[in-house]
This record gives sequence, C-alpha cells and structure tokens, in this order.
Amino acid sequence: MRAVTVDSVPANPAVSEVDTPGPGAGELLVKVAAASVNGIDVATTAGYLQGMMEHRFPLVLGKDFAGTVEALGEGVEGFAVGDAVFGVVMKPFLGTGSLAEYVTVAAGHGVVRIPAGLAVTDAGALGVAGATAVDSLNAVALTEGETVLISGAGGGVGSLAVQLAAARGARVIATARPGAQTDFVTGLTTTGAEVHVVDFTADLEAQVRAIAPDGVDAVLHLAGDGVELAGLLRPGGRIASPAGLTPDAVKDPDVSVHPIMADPNASTLTALAEQAASGSLRVPVTATYPLERATEAFTAFTSRTPGKIAVTCS
Repeated sequence: MRAVTVDSVPANPAVSEVDTPGPGAGELLVKVAAASVNGIDVATTAGYLQGMMEHRFPLVLGKDFAGTVEALGEGVEGFAVGDAVFGVVMKPFLGTGSLAEYVTVAAGHGVVRIPAGLAVTDAGALGVAGATAVDSLNAVALTEGETVLISGAGGGVGSLAVQLAAARGARVIATARPGAQTDFVTGLTTTGAEVHVVDFTADLEAQVRAIAPDGVDAVLHLAGDGVELAGLLRPGGRIASPAGLTPDAVKDPDVSVHPIMADPNASTLTALAEQAASGSLRVPVTATYPLERATEAFTAFTSRTPGKIAVTCS
C-alpha cells in the first residue's frame, strides 16, 4: 500500500510503498478515506520523540483516521465489515500510522462510528484536535460567564477550542497572527458569541488586560510562552497545557497548572462527531491534499496554515 513514511529520524516524510497490515486480535483493519496532519507527526519527523516512544521503521506517520472497516481481528465485537468509522491510532509505539491506504486500530479504544451528516474528510481531521480541545477545557473546568484566553487559536486544536468555549457561554480571548489567521479565527463562531481576537505578535499582556483588567479565569496554552500566559491569570485561575507546561515551571501558588495528554475515548469522540454532524461545531479543514501530495500537507502545516490540514487516502 501507499503510505507517508520516514526510514529514520530526523527526516523528511515521503510517500512510499509498504506492506499492507493485517488486523491482530482485538483490532480493526480500516481502509482509510481521510486523515490529517498533527503536531505529533511533525515532531516525529523532526526526531523530537526519540527516547519517548518506540519507533518502528519504516515508520508510517499519522494519528487521525476516517474510513471503512475492511476486516476484523480475532475477538472483535461491536463492529462489522463495512462500518464507517473514525478516530485516533492509539498504539504504544510509532510506526503503523494512518497516513496510508490502510491502518490497523484497537477496536476497544479510539474508534467510533461516523454519524450521518458528518463528512468523512471532517471526521478524519477531528479526533486528535477535538479530544485535546475538550480535555483542555474540562481540565480548567470552564463555565458560563468566565473568561478564557486561548493562545494559538488559529491551529487545529485552538480553532475547535474557540467554538467549544463559546458554546459553554464563556468570553473568549483568542490569539492569532494578523491577516488571514485573524480573519479565520474571527469567522469561527456564530453571531452572539463574545470572542475577542488579539494580535499574537504584539504586546499580548496589554491587549488581554484591556479586556480583562483583573486577569482571565482560564488559559489554554496551545502556543507561546506558557509561563508568560500563566501570568495573565487572576488569583485562583487555571491553565491547561498540551504544549509541555508543567506545574514546576509556574511559581505562582495562586494558579493551577494542568498538563494535558488527550484521551480520545469513545464518549469524547461520539460527542464531538454528533456536534459536527449537527452543524453546531465546525471542523476547520482549510486545505486538503491527496495522499500522493502529502508532503505538501506537511509544508502547509509548518507554514502556519490556519485550521486543519486534511489528507485524502483513497
């Protein structure tokens, strides 16, 4: 099958031919229709995850997937050949990813059916970013009327988090770069949501304090300096960080730090899919590339293209 691979790290990804996998016990073989590029894929190619996770070469990249169940491994229940499914590859090693024509995934975690009304390309871009956004908002226990600062609102996680936070009735301060990224973030929510877009490249503290003089209730650290962002919290504020900020780095005892490792469980994926299918949540796919041009998708991702970069695999 065709797949996006690296033979070592660091290295540039390439489209190559590898063996088609077969499902092991408890696994599904999924014919992939769509996938997307995430930060973990770029970090893998850069060699940043060496020593943190086992790498199996040739290493097929990709975490998000959407497609059709092609075969069932021994002992699988609850799925049938032909089911339309999506989710996240949840394996304790890197190497058998979803940027390929086929992928094997554990049937018990990280995969659910695609509901009617959800486009397969959107489903293939939803899992990682959506679960990260949900888990980050839940970690800071964001409630109606609170003010949340979302740093990195133009990315895949941030653009979903802006919508989900606004849907909770929060006041959102979203950081973005001037120009296309700001226009993109401004257009994410419906009329009536209180979303303030501030310039990521300018004096962030001055802009945030002009909106929330006493500090914000919560921060989602998706980009930028986490310690600086924590300094914009009010006493008792909370910061969630999928970007590596730890409690030890923040010296203020009056704020709480929540490192995030997203869990794309069935409940989270199902809820996200239902919201996207109903139209209440927009999966922000802004560019789509066929598998043969997947290296261009990586270039688009690293060039700060707003939203999600999708890859069609069949």
